[in-house]
Amino acid sequence: MPSLGIAPLLDAYFRRRFAAAGLVQASVPLDGGATTVQCWRFPPGASEELPVLVLLHGFGPPATWQWRRQVGPLSRRFRLVVPDLLFFGGSGTAAADARSEAHQAEAVAKLVAAVVGAAAAARVSVAGTSYGGFVAYHVARLLGPAAVARVVIASSDLLKADADDRALLRRGGAERVEDVMLPRTPERMRRLLGLAYHRPRRFSFTPAFVLRDLAQYLYTDKIEEKKELIKGITLGDKEKFQLTPLPQEVLVLWGEHDQIFPIEKAFEVARQLGANARLEIIKNTGHMPQEEDPKRFNEALLNFLLPATNSSW
Repeated sequence: MPSLGIAPLLDAYFRRRFAAAGLVQASVPLDGGATTVQCWRFPPGASEELPVLVLLHGFGPPATWQWRRQVGPLSRRFRLVVPDLLFFGGSGTAAADARSEAHQAEAVAKLVAAVVGAAAAARVSVAGTSYGGFVAYHVARLLGPAAVARVVIASSDLLKADADDRALLRRGGAERVEDVMLPRTPERMRRLLGLAYHRPRRFSFTPAFVLRDLAQYLYTDKIEEKKELIKGITLGDKEKFQLTPLPQEVLVLWGEHDQIFPIEKAFEVARQLGANARLEIIKNTGHMPQEEDPKRFNEALLNFLLPATNSSW
């Protein structure tokens, strides 16, 4: 039975914001139809003078919920491609082993080739937040500087290890990472929002039925696959993943009061990414600076991705 609560109304509103930014929704078959990636993309016939920017969402709600405050300003300067990662929104794959962030990156790379086509040689930029930052790093490494011009890693601990997960569980009052990141009850939903936002006070007064509606709407689809994605993360496994500097220019963006990936990890990530990386901290925000201070977040992206232009908007 479809939800009759606030969640579907919000979902429809966020979709309208994407449409108002001139983006069109598409389902793109890949791997001979074994994989389908749903995305919002620039319309056919968009000016090829505008560079291509790929926005990769974090673990949780689909792209329309996480990038809704960015697509309007950014669509004026870029041809945007905003996919739902595999097992989020309408995206999925029949491949049984496609559960790592590296597999996500392969799907994103194929999507870009399918959507951008021959213009792919003109290079794209990639920005990812949280889990999407893991994927953005892999996309940049997979395609190299000939295809990826600049990279934004936002609120994304590329050096995440078991000790970081244990610390997150203490802050989240849970025994498993999936209990924190895939809340199924109003109490768990309130706890996750408290970790994600710097000023979560408003959620203290949100009625339980609203939080229950959000949890049921956002965190029940493809739940087993998402659990497998959490288990399939290769960061922290030194046999599967080694963080190496990227040859591209990299902007590391972080909320000053992030409780999912604490601020001290931002300095470590920027240092490990090498001389081409620079760090910018957005004050008075938590794990979602793109939501809590979209003006400063968007300005940081524009100033980095279009350094030779006036990014005022």
